Amino acid sequence: MGRQIDRLAAFVAETRWADIPPDVQAHARLVLLDTIGVILAGSQRPEVVALRAAMAPGAGRGATLYARGGPQTDPRNAALLNGIAGRAIELCEGLRLVSGQAAAQVLPAALAMAEACDRSGEDLITAFVLGYDAAARLCHAFTPHPLAHQNGQACLIAAAAAGARLRGLDAAGVSLAMRIAASLVLTPSYTNVVAGATALNVPGGMSGFAGALAPELAASGFVAQDNAIEEALSQLVGTGFRPEGVDADLGGMWHITRNYFRLYACCNPIHPALDALSDVLRQLQPQPEQIDRIEFATYRFAAVMRNPAPPNFFASKYSLPHAAAVMAVRGGAGHAELDDTALTDPRVVALRPRVHVTEDVAMTELVPALRPARATVWLTDGRHATHIVQSHRGDFHHPFAESELRHKFRALAGEVLSAEDVAAVEQTVGKCQDLDRARLLADIVSRGAGALQG
Repeated sequence: MGRQIDRLAAFVAETRWADIPPDVQAHARLVLLDTIGVILAGSQRPEVVALRAAMAPGAGRGATLYARGGPQTDPRNAALLNGIAGRAIELCEGLRLVSGQAAAQVLPAALAMAEACDRSGEDLITAFVLGYDAAARLCHAFTPHPLAHQNGQACLIAAAAAGARLRGLDAAGVSLAMRIAASLVLTPSYTNVVAGATALNVPGGMSGFAGALAPELAASGFVAQDNAIEEALSQLVGTGFRPEGVDADLGGMWHITRNYFRLYACCNPIHPALDALSDVLRQLQPQPEQIDRIEFATYRFAAVMRNPAPPNFFASKYSLPHAAAVMAVRGGAGHAELDDTALTDPRVVALRPRVHVTEDVAMTELVPALRPARATVWLTDGRHATHIVQSHRGDFHHPFAESELRHKFRALAGEVLSAEDVAAVEQTVGKCQDLDRARLLADIVSRGAGALQG
């Protein structure tokens, strides 16, 4: 097997919380908090509620569902259902320089395994940080096929690494669990998203499922081929595997600090365009009826998200015309604005066809170091204004204030928990590394979600 994969596995198995720099620790707690909020709010989506009702009853115990009622279920089911919820509302964070949403795919497995194996809070957050780092390194090491969405691929293998550490496996066991997980990678397509296919969220949840399953397979005596990861990433779901990036600067470069957060509840590539539009709207302050047209120029990947008539809630998350119209009509593009009702809001529907999106080749050439966009708004009285941004807010170049992310968490978690329990979760995440038992965090969710349900 590759030396680099073994070194990465040993890094995941053996690194201690004390080995992680304090600034990385603080950022990791913020990513943990943000992701829990997204999972809680995502658990309210109708298809997630229905799936939970079908799968959770009688499925065993051992791990908590971060959802209304806070029920217990089998750790693999918990990781699956929490993972699907984390993808359901298009607000999870992600890797900034490559495609991948590491936290939403690694954390559900870590939460389930930490609770089921009765690990400490320090064990939980350490495994989360290390699994995140493994996800980023694997994502950087290959080129995905053009249509391949990164749900259930490299991050699935990394979730298995985090789960294996929490299962108590040594470096060889972590390596084996990762290589077993390589047989479980999935092939979701980007065309799913513009079609509004919520099935795309299932591979994200399957990362959590594999993160809980693969360590058990490894501990039970299942084996995997030596080069399973290299083969899966370089031939099955991508090309050009570059092993030298897998173990470069281990313990020096912490990829969790090179992420982006979202406040807009839509696909990340269109965020720069929305930032530019927000600047223009703030300058012109028009009423929606005064807008003659909105013109965007942006890089290729964002420019394809231009369906002016998305068929459902999920598809609307990948439509720049829809998100722009919502921003112009409702004053924002957050979770509260980009809801189901926005699809049929007459003013939004009327404005969407007047939003035009084109690719600027010069902008495309700047990706991924920059993700530029230009927005021009023309009013019916002839006035117009243009703003350009070089990249979106929320990445490590232009970070959100911590207060903005905490406000986001409180709003999302408040859909499931009482205000008192939202505060308790926030405080507990802030001292996660000091918890004797990681399940104390889940206990707050269970108590709070159950109380609110009652």
